[in-house]
Formats: sequence, structure tokens, C-alpha cells
Amino acid sequence: MVDGPRKDDNMQDLMEELGLLVPNVELSTGCSPAHLPGNPPGSQAQSLSYRINSLLNESNLISPTDLTIQYTEPPTEDDLPDEGPKTVVKAYWTLYIDILCIALDGNAFDAAWAAVLAALQNTTLPNAWWDADREAILCSPMTADARKLPLQTLPAALSFAIFSTQSALKQRGQGESWILADPDGFEEDLCQETLTVAVVPKKGKGTAILRLDKSGGSVIGRESLKRCIRMAEDRWSVWESVLRER
Repeated sequence: MVDGPRKDDNMQDLMEELGLLVPNVELSTGCSPAHLPGNPPGSQAQSLSYRINSLLNESNLISPTDLTIQYTEPPTEDDLPDEGPKTVVKAYWTLYIDILCIALDGNAFDAAWAAVLAALQNTTLPNAWWDADREAILCSPMTADARKLPLQTLPAALSFAIFSTQSALKQRGQGESWILADPDGFEEDLCQETLTVAVVPKKGKGTAILRLDKSGGSVIGRESLKRCIRMAEDRWSVWESVLRER
């Protein structure tokens, strides 16, 4: 038996409780005039780190079981004859995901999330084991002993900005609006309403909505939201073909 996470445990709660995934977005790299090197993390960097962490946990991208370091206890005199070896979880790997922005010209979240997926696809974990004599975790320095970190799914995210000519001086319905996919920095400054759609592949065919993040304004209606979701599904197909080829 495994003395650790059970199959019916909520993966999201376990990952958040143990803090196994720790993303950190660094914008103070001189990536734009608004983010000079050496400055403390601003609200945008903290918001991006929080959103990426939330999406990592909600998507169940990584199973806690794949981050365990297990130990098979030797048999004792108290064990029953028909009992098999007992395996216990001694430790978990913690993944620190540092995201450095080199050049920022809008839509930082989509770019950061794509970088996270690409990095995790190339992540390998050293062979680690519990040394009962030293009562410590030991790791092999040999790369040949390392194992690739499996990903449970491949979520894709696509952000939109809504540009509207509606104002307090115009009657409702007189203003026009446009939905801008993958907005740049100039477009983001002109738009007050944003939407991010995250989708994941279904077991059979197609995609399912994982998360919708919307802030500011009320321009996006039901039909506009459907269009954004369809575009996010198309983006997932592009992401899958690119990341699978890596």
C-alpha cells in the first residue's frame, strides 16, 4: 500500500496545501520602460504569478504522485505473512518555476503560460531515494538515472481585450466595440475590459473550458463569448502541434 495521496484525494487541494508548484514572474528586467531593473515586484508581476499558480493547480497539469519520493520499508516480525511490502511517501519534489520577461509588449500572461508549458515538458527529476541509515533524501548525480516529468494534460490560454467607443456621453447601444485577440501593449492601454479563456483537451475529441477570467466592462455578450471560446480552441490546436514537436 502507499502511505500517501489516495486516488480520491483532490489533487488541487493537495498541490496547494503542500506548495509543490511555486511560479514566480519577474518583470523587473528592463523588459519595458515601466519595469526597470532592480525594482521590487510590482502588482502586475504578482498578479501574473498568482494567475499562473491558480491555473497550474486547477488544470491538474502535474499529478502529486509524480512528485513523490517513496521508500519501501523492510519486513518486520510484526508483519502478517500475506502482507506485501509497505511503501511510504518520505518527501515530495517542489518545482520552482522562474519566468523572466525579456521584452514586454502586451499579453504577458499568454506568453508566460506558454513558457511554463514548454519548460515543464522538458523537466527531468533526478533519481532520489530515502536512505534509512542517514535518515535523509539522497539524489543521483547521473543524468541517465533521471526521469522525465509526465504532464497529465496540455491546457492552452488565449487572452482578449475589448475596445469600445461607448461612453457616458452616448446612449446605451450607440457605441461600437471590437474584440482584439492577443492584444499588444498599445491595445491593452486603450481597453478596459479583458478576457482570458483556458481550454483543455477532452479524453475523446475536442476541448473543454477550464477557466474564464474576465475583468472590467460589460461589452462581451453571449455570442461574443462563444466566438472567443472557438478562437481559444483553435489556439489549443496550434499550441499542441508546436509543443508536441519539441
